[in-house]
Amino acid sequence: MEGLDTLTRSLAQRTPDELAALLTRHAEPLSRRPAPTRLRELAGALWSYETLHHTVLHLDHPRLHLLAATARISQDLARSAAPVPAAPTAGADYQSLMAHRLSFPDLATEPVPADDAFRALGAAAPGPARDAVTTALELLYADGLAAPTEDGAIVVPPRTPQLLAAHDLGTFTPVAPRFPEPAVPEAVVPETAAPKSAAPESATATAAAPEVPAPAAAALRDESQAAASTLAATLDRLLAALAAQPAALRKTGGLALREIKRLAKAAGASEARTRLLLDLVLAAGLVALKRTPAGITAVPTGAYDAWLAEAPGERLVPVLSAWTTLWAIPTYTPFGETPTALVRGEDRHAPALRHALLKALASAPAGERPSRLPAGTSLSAKPSGAPHRRPDLPALLDAAAWHRPLAVVGEPLAEDRAAHILDEAAFLALVAHGALTPLGHALLATSPADPEVLRSHLRELLPPPVEQAHFQADLTAVVPGPPSAALASLLSSVADRESEGHAVTWRFTPASVRRALDAGHGAADLLAALSEVSAAGPLPQPLTYLVQDAARTHGRMRVLPTACCIRSDDEALIRELAAHRALQALGLRAIAPTVLASARPPAETLEALRGAGYAPALESETGTASVERPAGHRAGVPSSGSATAPLALARRLLSG
Repeated sequence: MEGLDTLTRSLAQRTPDELAALLTRHAEPLSRRPAPTRLRELAGALWSYETLHHTVLHLDHPRLHLLAATARISQDLARSAAPVPAAPTAGADYQSLMAHRLSFPDLATEPVPADDAFRALGAAAPGPARDAVTTALELLYADGLAAPTEDGAIVVPPRTPQLLAAHDLGTFTPVAPRFPEPAVPEAVVPETAAPKSAAPESATATAAAPEVPAPAAAALRDESQAAASTLAATLDRLLAALAAQPAALRKTGGLALREIKRLAKAAGASEARTRLLLDLVLAAGLVALKRTPAGITAVPTGAYDAWLAEAPGERLVPVLSAWTTLWAIPTYTPFGETPTALVRGEDRHAPALRHALLKALASAPAGERPSRLPAGTSLSAKPSGAPHRRPDLPALLDAAAWHRPLAVVGEPLAEDRAAHILDEAAFLALVAHGALTPLGHALLATSPADPEVLRSHLRELLPPPVEQAHFQADLTAVVPGPPSAALASLLSSVADRESEGHAVTWRFTPASVRRALDAGHGAADLLAALSEVSAAGPLPQPLTYLVQDAARTHGRMRVLPTACCIRSDDEALIRELAAHRALQALGLRAIAPTVLASARPPAETLEALRGAGYAPALESETGTASVERPAGHRAGVPSSGSATAPLALARRLLSG
């Protein structure tokens, strides 16, 4: 097809970084197809109906109108250029009638002069409309949803008319509406506030947050900082609980309710928010689903260890980034569905709706207004007699519809879904007091391929981890702030975590100290390590006595680890086996005149004994002889492998 050839030439003119950015933006729909090996295959994947069905959801008002207008003109040009077939004769069969109907060129296959597309949207003359359409065209080119011919005409995906046929796009509006529309009291909005009309999203995607009054800005930052600190601590507890005891999934998929309740209790969060965090850590790669003989379990990955070594703020970067692309609203459970977690989402509208709501909030002034919501109020909960009003969701959705029309307009249960998304955003420190926080603005300004803007803001928002603790005579240790990974690991190994908040408390008990001794710590080394992280010098005397007393009674009886035992009534044979050089690899040790302990499992021990010329027999736990049968071998299930890195794939496609 000529359009695919044009798109392929356009892709070939990009740099590896530009092509990698395109692959990153379209990662979700492209991941559901085989990885392309040539640029033309990538062009075909980008213009396939399945990929377009997803990507058009992420088009704002100007881009969607420009794409639809260009496709409509292209379709008209194709119809006028094609010869009209002869009508079927009277009494023609069904196949002939359908062939005649399908023979009409309903695809947008003809290039469209750029001036015709601009004219169709009333953007022929210089002004805001032309500026918006010009920017929209550049973004359509960048996203591979349109391509320029050599003479400057526009080609679009041929099936665009069918894709957009069911949507009423309304009148072209080049400027995004502001939320809320009602006027804000003059005392709240300063003279330097942004004008009521904002530039198109495409032109202001990385713009700074609008200027707000100092008291409102401070309140937003304080609320966001408190929520982010709580979120970091909750994530830490949730992943620690999963590391200590992996969660088992149901045979039908997803976590059972009892597992969600267990993890919610460990994390100190509601079940709905625990489901949200579980889906986010899975999407962020901090947790993976592992198949075991007992079933599928959710366990932390190797990335979790690296995550623990990061500062509290930086730990939130992969989680917040995952939220923007999640194909689900985890806290929203439609009537009749069972709430669960760790199931691949199928709500492809969710990322676009999420983005549209945040963009609409980003344009709103942060002062007092009718939609202001008190801090900590759940948006998804119904009012319970309190004087607080819910946000004006219809007005918010009207403003959001400009940013992602196909994900908002005409969608069922849009208000309920939006309420849960805003509740999640408040929990994730992105929304506070009914307005977008500075962290929310940073998330909107962050590119999926480069989260440095978000990382830098979180680094400033959350204080660095505390490296020292205050040990007290009541056998507690208090850390006035988020503890570092090393400090938290040390204190958790020898004490029980007792409270959370701005200050974290651990309590030392005989059982907790014994747990550290069981893990191999010596009393002297343990006291030295605690003294090193003490913020007030020497450790309190009660703590020193507790550790020393626990160490004094520790190990008075021993449990011998052994893989299996060798038993014989012939004591001379037992002594012979213990001294046999060929059996040294078994680590044989006499624990009784007629019993040897082997460090190797029964199968390896039997093989070694037989290799040395002996004839042992296998005995069961009950003392009866066991019949040995060869074990059946099964091939492991091949893994699907990780996705190809966008930059590496881009270089390979451009070089091929």
